[in-house]
Amino acid sequence: MSTHHEHRESADTVAATDVARAWLAEDPDPDTRAELSALLDGGDTDGLADRFGSRLEFGTAGLRGALGAGPNRMNRVVVSQAAAGLATYLRARDGRRVVIGYDARHKSDIFARDSAEIVEGAGLHALVLPRPLPTPVLAFAVRHLDADAGVMVTASHNPPQDNGYKVYLGDGSQIVSPADAEISAEIEAAGPPSTLPRGHGAEILGEEVVEAYLDRVAGLVDPASPRDVRIVYTPLHGVGRDVVLAAFDRAGFPEPTVVARQADPDPDFSTVAFPNPEEPGAIDLALAAAVEADADLVLANDPDADRCAAAVPDPAAPSGWRMLRGDELGALLATHLVRRYAGLTGTFATSIVSSSLLGRIAAAHGLGYAETLTGFKWISRVDGLRFGYEEALGYCVDPDGVRDKDGISGALLVAELAATLKAEGRTLPDLLDDISRQHGLHATDQLSARFEDLSGIGAAMTRLRAQPPVTLGGADILSVEDLSTGSDQLPPTDGLRYRLAGGGRVVVRPSGTEPKLKAYLQVVVPVPYGDVQAARRTALEALASIKADLATVLDLA
Repeated sequence: MSTHHEHRESADTVAATDVARAWLAEDPDPDTRAELSALLDGGDTDGLADRFGSRLEFGTAGLRGALGAGPNRMNRVVVSQAAAGLATYLRARDGRRVVIGYDARHKSDIFARDSAEIVEGAGLHALVLPRPLPTPVLAFAVRHLDADAGVMVTASHNPPQDNGYKVYLGDGSQIVSPADAEISAEIEAAGPPSTLPRGHGAEILGEEVVEAYLDRVAGLVDPASPRDVRIVYTPLHGVGRDVVLAAFDRAGFPEPTVVARQADPDPDFSTVAFPNPEEPGAIDLALAAAVEADADLVLANDPDADRCAAAVPDPAAPSGWRMLRGDELGALLATHLVRRYAGLTGTFATSIVSSSLLGRIAAAHGLGYAETLTGFKWISRVDGLRFGYEEALGYCVDPDGVRDKDGISGALLVAELAATLKAEGRTLPDLLDDISRQHGLHATDQLSARFEDLSGIGAAMTRLRAQPPVTLGGADILSVEDLSTGSDQLPPTDGLRYRLAGGGRVVVRPSGTEPKLKAYLQVVVPVPYGDVQAARRTALEALASIKADLATVLDLA
């Protein structure tokens, strides 16, 4: 005799199958129709439940997820409904124009075309970038063209099976609450694709918008500054190469040597496990090329070129090179800006998981300082922003031009700084040592754990809240802040912040873009008698000890 539980499972399976068949009838994409037909024909109830048991959440990062059929995947149905929801939101606020950009990932061009047709069908005007381009070009275009919103089809540095849908409003910043919830409600109310009117009057923009962007970023560099610097560059199979090379040429720099195997856009990202310059091994080909070219500097973008990484020669490293941490590059750029511009005004801003060193640099030069939640959607909204960064390699050096992280303008200013120091017989690590002598050595590290699903992350955070540690790395925990209740005038977010004796700090939070739990570690060590190397050894030992204890607490050891 069947049980009540078996009856419920059977009813759920029938319901999921019915929903899937209705979706199949509406799906305009032959690839996802074939995928869904195979699941239905094979009776794959688990596969159907995974795709139809929930919906991709539209939040402050827009949409991001794996490509595939169903509401819990990125596909033409989900994108069409997202475009319709955004258009309805904009129409209610007298919006008229939407700029749409896209990268070279699988389906990005198709998602951009669908979005343009839906926007036009809703009575708004769609302006589509002329080709696959970096996200900063789209963020620039929103303000440059005085549009009411912008859409960028990209999953940034996510794995190749993913795509995403990032939304900007007319100020050129990514959406935040309450706009995300209001747009999400309109998306939920959007009907099936066959009921959504489509128009075909979208305007394909010319290269003029790219030229305007290039003029803007090239103009950030001092015409009189040195240009003698040998650079190896990798776009990590993304869309950064052509714009980066054009920007360097326009600014008068020698052409960087591009890593040949990673030069062309490749949606499969064939030479890397993850197309993120932070990931181990991602820039190994660039480092090898730098050794061969006797380069001064390695620069890397993520696939949509909104992040910038840099590596410098280091005889102590196995490859002879080491990658700068995001916090180190943030401190270098901040120092470069205050030295470049006499009487600089405004506010420097960073996120709560980034180094507090930026605050000391700002205070030393009479500048404002702000800490925000993680993400440029928050940093970009700081009043009077002059420079903003976050440790995940995101830098905003020109908020009046691109009010978001921009890996291209960031790369240009790093190159200018490296060339300036080279002309003085110095290097980026030399300047980092000077900064440490002045402000104390701020050393940072990360510990991250990848989970199969969000439930594992939730369980780990629940365990931390129920059983908080009392020491980390031998240092007493002076305070524990549960960021889910809001703190320091910050909106609530899922995270915990530990302040340690001696000035250390640990923040633990779920990643906003990947199924990861991340811990951000910082220690601050004085530099007596100017001995940076001794301070660095002390700091690295302290970080390693904190990291080991935290791995045990998180059951990762």
